[in-house]
Amino acid sequence: MKIVQCEQYGSHLDLVVREIDPPGPPAPNQVKVAIVARGIAFSDLVRFEGTYQEKAPLPFVVGGEGAGTIIAVGSAVTHLKVGDRVLVPSGCVEQVNVDAGRALLLPEQVGCSAAAAFRTNYATAYYGLQLANLQPGETLLIHGAGGGVGLAAVDLGKLYGARVIGTASSHEKRAVVTSLGADQVLDSAQGFREQVKHLTAGRGADVIYDPVGGDVFDESMRCIAPFGRILIVGFTSGRPALAKTNHLLVKDASVIGYTVGGLQRHKPQVAEKNMATLMDWLASGRIKPFISHELPMEDVVEAYQLLVDRKVAGKVILTSGSE
Repeated sequence: MKIVQCEQYGSHLDLVVREIDPPGPPAPNQVKVAIVARGIAFSDLVRFEGTYQEKAPLPFVVGGEGAGTIIAVGSAVTHLKVGDRVLVPSGCVEQVNVDAGRALLLPEQVGCSAAAAFRTNYATAYYGLQLANLQPGETLLIHGAGGGVGLAAVDLGKLYGARVIGTASSHEKRAVVTSLGADQVLDSAQGFREQVKHLTAGRGADVIYDPVGGDVFDESMRCIAPFGRILIVGFTSGRPALAKTNHLLVKDASVIGYTVGGLQRHKPQVAEKNMATLMDWLASGRIKPFISHELPMEDVVEAYQLLVDRKVAGKVILTSGSE
């Protein structure tokens, strides 16, 4: 079977597609899954450089989420069966054995591509909005709103009943953000401080969702409402920002850093409850992951190049096989 690996730190251009033997029979508490769709993310690019907060030992499998069909079941597994479609923590492989407890059964109406586009982005956005205690009627400013976690935040922000203002870097991305229900979408290249203050009658944004960092964070501090909350989601600009405590003091504001990985490690019951809620919303159509590109798994370098070139809105999915 095919597998995509990072075998040396560098860039996405150094990724390698290998042919290896498929995994053997699953252990008693495992299931074997034939993966159909795999999600990739901008944060993977940092992992390839070896500069991510948690440095992965080499070699490692590319990606981290996949969806497919169970083709074998361990002897101790009773709640899943061959033929079930599941969402699993799997990267760019064609088959994988995983603990049955980590295989999330997909509702009949949810396809594998939608599932693979959903887990990390929506879990990240949902947890952040929980931490920020976003309330109906509040103004939510979302930077990088055309990206994967940004679009998820747009989708969830509207579900919360917030007024959503997004920023995005291209006309195409702004159109997608608008299609997901954002109330206003701003051109991030033009600056946003004065526009946000104008749109909020001088008050500013109650919650600011920031996966960009750098100069964007600095400008955000100039348009945050009293008692506002800034969520630190990532640093796609390449520069972590420095919060000036005097600005936080005079605004009675909070800066909240978080990772969904930390939630899974330290509060797994909360993470599991959140995912159950999100899966219910996905099955009912209340949230709608956006996929801008689907490519064969063998085109993994091209897929990451789309992320590097900022041509992706929402998610890129790598496919093989059929549901």
